[in-house]
Amino acid sequence: MNRFLDIDLYFHKIGFAFRSLKSRNFKLFFLGQIVSLFGTFIQSIALGWLVYSLTNSAFYLGIIGFAGQIPSLILTPIAGVYADRLNRRKVLVAVQTVSMVMAFTMAGLYFADVIKVWHIIIIAIINGFALAFETPFRHAFLLEMVGEKELLQNAIALNSTLINSARFIGPMIGGFLIAVFGEGYCFLINGISFLAVIVALISMSVIPINKGKGHGSVYRDLMEGFKYSFSFKPIKYLLVLVIITGFFGLPYNVFMPVFAKDILHGNAQTLGFLTGSMGAGALLGAIYLASRKGVCGMPKLIMISAITFSLALMGFSLSVYPILSMILMFLTGFGMIIQFASTNTLVQTIVDEDKRGRVVALYGMSFMGITPLGSLLLGSISPWAGVQYTLFVAGFICLISAITFSRRLPIIKGAICK
Repeated sequence: MNRFLDIDLYFHKIGFAFRSLKSRNFKLFFLGQIVSLFGTFIQSIALGWLVYSLTNSAFYLGIIGFAGQIPSLILTPIAGVYADRLNRRKVLVAVQTVSMVMAFTMAGLYFADVIKVWHIIIIAIINGFALAFETPFRHAFLLEMVGEKELLQNAIALNSTLINSARFIGPMIGGFLIAVFGEGYCFLINGISFLAVIVALISMSVIPINKGKGHGSVYRDLMEGFKYSFSFKPIKYLLVLVIITGFFGLPYNVFMPVFAKDILHGNAQTLGFLTGSMGAGALLGAIYLASRKGVCGMPKLIMISAITFSLALMGFSLSVYPILSMILMFLTGFGMIIQFASTNTLVQTIVDEDKRGRVVALYGMSFMGITPLGSLLLGSISPWAGVQYTLFVAGFICLISAITFSRRLPIIKGAICK
């Protein structure tokens, strides 16, 4: 009898971890994203490999990372203002369509055998413009999709689970496709995959939360969002930590081809295994978050995960052994996703509803907009300091910021656990 009770309890826990899927709209989004995100990460690994094959330069990897994300630094806060005004679903359909067209363009240039680095930079910039709007609109749209604030934490964790499932499997598929067929098919697959999420968004039935909002001065609303975010200490401390991590820690991703090829003496599949290991760690972290109940323990969890991320990144930067590097990438991904998804959950839990779009835009900018500046800086330093030592110092700075954050835990916990 106890055995059957244990089995029932096990399946109950599984159901609890997927509780936000009872929302039809979120279920549609979830299924569409399954297809679309696999395409995204298949293209991501192909893009990095193609750029490094064309240039044999870590600096150009940094440039591509900068070009693809720098629009977020400029536009994301403004996009956040409009996320509090416009129909979020319609804007998401538009930006997904732009990214789909760019993927097909990349495939066409590749198959025509005319693709150059400057083509990739221009396409990366256009995708960056789309991403600058997609990030705040998607985060703000989550509550409209699930319909209940109690399901928001689980929806964020499940979305992270989905992203990192694709991050885990997509690069390995991409590495195989590159080795057998070439990068062009990766771009083509990504273009087709966008159709799934576009159809899912169109099929939803959503009542906009921000319907009828005022259309006053964009500058005034923008400043109001900044003032609110950085005068309210719990949100300020959370944002500052992800800004530092985003600037110094997350640029490691653009240097993965260098580590795979030059440090570990591997090939495209080695790159796939490294990226996949990071995705596997992130996936485990996201599943753990999806099974959690309540947010009171999250501030301490953010601190621990930030320290884990920093130490693993420092270790990875110095490793010359493929197996050890994959283990450290696993821990890097685990710490990264718990830190960022937990921060997103806490910010969305305590933010005022009429400022949700602007605040989640600042959260998105903290890594999508700030990271390209870090990519550019680290990419510029790495040729003379060495990629390994550059990444080690970056990880050490993240560690110091995590330790400093630990002193702010009582303030953050006081705002959440009322």
